[in-house]
Amino acid sequence: MAGGKETPRQKLIGIMYLVLMAMLAINVSDSVLNAFRGLTESLEASNKNVQKDIDGVFKEFEKNLKDNPDRTKPLIEKAKQVQKLADDLYDYIHKQKEDLITLAGGYDAETHDLVNRSDIDMVPRIFVEEKKGDEIQKKINETRDKMLAVLDSKDLGSVQLVLGAENPKFAIDGVKETWSESIFGHGTPTTAGVTALTKIETDIKNAEAILLRKILSHLNEALVNLDSFAAVAVAPTSYLLVGQPYTSEIFLTAYDSRANPNITVNGSTIQTKDGKGLYTVNTNKEGIFKWIATVRIKQTDGQIKEYKTDEQTYQVARPSVVVSPDKMNVIYAGVDNPISVSVPGVANERLRVTMSGGELTGQNGKYMAKTNQAGGIAKVNVSAEIQKGKIEPMGSFDFRIKRIPDPLAKFAGKTGGSLGSGLVKSADRLFAVPDNFDFEAKFTITKFNMIVVKPRADAIVRQGTSNVLSSQMLQDLKGITPGSRLIFDNIIAVGPDGSQRSLTPIVINVN
Repeated sequence: MAGGKETPRQKLIGIMYLVLMAMLAINVSDSVLNAFRGLTESLEASNKNVQKDIDGVFKEFEKNLKDNPDRTKPLIEKAKQVQKLADDLYDYIHKQKEDLITLAGGYDAETHDLVNRSDIDMVPRIFVEEKKGDEIQKKINETRDKMLAVLDSKDLGSVQLVLGAENPKFAIDGVKETWSESIFGHGTPTTAGVTALTKIETDIKNAEAILLRKILSHLNEALVNLDSFAAVAVAPTSYLLVGQPYTSEIFLTAYDSRANPNITVNGSTIQTKDGKGLYTVNTNKEGIFKWIATVRIKQTDGQIKEYKTDEQTYQVARPSVVVSPDKMNVIYAGVDNPISVSVPGVANERLRVTMSGGELTGQNGKYMAKTNQAGGIAKVNVSAEIQKGKIEPMGSFDFRIKRIPDPLAKFAGKTGGSLGSGLVKSADRLFAVPDNFDFEAKFTITKFNMIVVKPRADAIVRQGTSNVLSSQMLQDLKGITPGSRLIFDNIIAVGPDGSQRSLTPIVINVN
């Protein structure tokens, strides 16, 4: 107020003004102090969220370390350098904040604020007069520079950090302050000092997160660095038949010899070396086999890109030597004649086999030829599907159709000779058995004569209408004695071709 004498009324007005201003100052101060407390709590919550982001970055590093250790290791080392610098500075600032909170009496259990939150002498004294602020300023700037030095020079232009402690550029009311004075200067209450230190902690966490994300971004760069080239020729097939054109695609390919992409063949992962995959498979069975390769590589946006090859085929065949017995190209009438058909270089599934002069069944190189008419020629025709939808003739082969050789008639397992009377009496039928014939051929005896000649007795002659002895014939055999002779003649059998055969008689001397 102005000097000079004042009336009692003027003095009363002046006193009332001072009281009003004091009351107004108290209300504003409480509002401001409450605002600082709220800001501190908000910043601390923000720090927790940023820390979660930092933890997520390191999890991403660990994941990539398993998949691509060579590329990830240098980057994760840089990330750990940044983390160490940030943690050291954060721990230092947090220690200053804890010390200030202790000096301010700690937190009140009811208000959840500093006991001496409005003290305006403590902060300026510690951080300005005792130069603690200058120490903090130096550590902040040194740490920021060290953190930026971890980055590649090309990344510096794209990174902006809020972490810094530079002196203000402009003077206020003609006075140019230091950084410490602008943050912790005259009139700064303890609660504002705590908020200022919490703000620095937030700047540290944000700077750490920004730099870690920048380092992590290099993992998302294209993993393909085309440093090797090769000329490649790809032919649809390496096995050709006469008349087929040979075609091949020839081109230059490039690949990254330092990257080993994920390559699968028909869903199974194969080994890669020097940027190339080698597909090897055992060929333990014949046939045509197909496969498709899938190459997966990470792109600049971090997405995995897939590249698939066209369907590839290869054929597995056993080494074959064709030996043809010129006099043995025979098909026997009435039975199944197994025939194997193969064309070197062509899968059996692609063969088309037909037959004239008979019936042909089967597939995939294995067939059965059958005809009931002996004496002619059967022709086997072979074609193959060389290309999809294109059938080409491979050749034809003639087979002579012959009658199955006559079987041998047997009684009690004998075609003739001596036989004990007991064995003679126990047998009840004749059999027509093919002799040294490799095919399954069944003959049925339809008639025969049985003659029993006993010593000093008339011969007994019986006729049979099947291969089974009649009851009368069995009765005749019961009375047979040693020295007798048993004869089966006029034996007629019918084979699988339907023709009748007259078989060699059976003459047995009974002993």
